[in-house]
Amino acid sequence: QVQLVESGGGLVQAGGSLRLSCTASGRSFSALTMGWFRQRPGKEREFVAAITWRGGSTYYTDSVKGRFAISRDNAKNTGSLQMNSLKSEDTAVYYCAAGGYSETYYATAQYKYWGQGTQVTVSS
Repeated sequence: QVQLVESGGGLVQAGGSLRLSCTASGRSFSALTMGWFRQRPGKEREFVAAITWRGGSTYYTDSVKGRFAISRDNAKNTGSLQMNSLKSEDTAVYYCAAGGYSETYYATAQYKYWGQGTQVTVSS
């Protein structure tokens, strides 16, 4: 079993930055792909970014490429999402997730473990 806890959300002005963290418990976290998803008001949960278990590959949805950076530290069982140049449309609840690798890393169904989410609000 893996438990995930997100932190680092908050209120920021457009153009600002936030760094989200995901702390995992459970020895198998380091063997799993880690993803970040978000859910905007009235919308379905959507893929933001993912990183493979060794960090060798990273993936991003088009709208955050060049602005967000995903990383992980398996020795500390943590992951992070650095978010720069934030826009009002980035406002959402952000979720950390972990699961086995799949080519469909962008699909919520590929992730077995989920955190409770952290709110990010970007004011314009």
